[in-house]
Amino acid sequence: MMDHLANTEINSQRIAAVENCFGASGQPLALPGRVLLGEGILTKECRKKPKPRIFFLFNDILVYGSIIINKRKYNSQHIIPLEDVTLETLPDTLQMKNRWMIKTSKKSFVVSAASLTERKEWISHLEECIKHLLSKTGQQPCREPAAPWIPDKATDICMRCTHTKFSTLTRRHHCRKCGFVVCADCSRQRFLMPRLSPKPLRVCNLCYRQLLAEKKKEAEADRRQTEPIPSAMQGYEPSSGDDSDKSDDEKAEQWPADTEFYTSQVSWSSFHS
Repeated sequence: MMDHLANTEINSQRIAAVENCFGASGQPLALPGRVLLGEGILTKECRKKPKPRIFFLFNDILVYGSIIINKRKYNSQHIIPLEDVTLETLPDTLQMKNRWMIKTSKKSFVVSAASLTERKEWISHLEECIKHLLSKTGQQPCREPAAPWIPDKATDICMRCTHTKFSTLTRRHHCRKCGFVVCADCSRQRFLMPRLSPKPLRVCNLCYRQLLAEKKKEAEADRRQTEPIPSAMQGYEPSSGDDSDKSDDEKAEQWPADTEFYTSQVSWSSFHS
């Protein structure tokens, strides 16, 4: 289906329609060989509460955004390269059913579908696109996905110290390394994680200590690799490589005889075909 639709007029029209819905706030999506395979509305678990989001599946990227007017206007466009995506099916909760996690190296989040069948279709088509893309590029799937943020309402107390209670005055914060909801005292540190951001990010005290230890370990390994290898025979000058005029018998006489030597909505039913 991807090869059949690539570079066709109907595919170009569909992609142009998506671009028009995002307007100037979105990035251009049309590329040679890119195919829009399907679209639909999923519920995304956000920090404050679950919210509906429009999702578009292309053969190489996943695009989603906020819904202003369905099928007419979207904003807050996000583009995720499919080669950076791994999926994980999650159990239902009292609040959300048909859940799964979309994991990438920069951001991981939970979404849910309107039905179990819809979830199966999403996951099936995503996995097919990811497998085809990785096979085509020769890349490896993401091995270190970012931790998803725990929703604010999941806890009323700090998940690290377990005694600070959140209130209007006591704010919730999120560790960018583990995604836990923590208080200010438990997340005063910042750490540079280039995979996530070019700027130092807030991390909890435990993750900060772990990151420091990892950095120290990496620095030690780098130092060892750059250290010169000591000579096996220190104190001696290297041989000139010239043959001596003396005979072998004469050389042997210079040494005592006993000396020894050791040497990282549109509903989903509208798959485009």
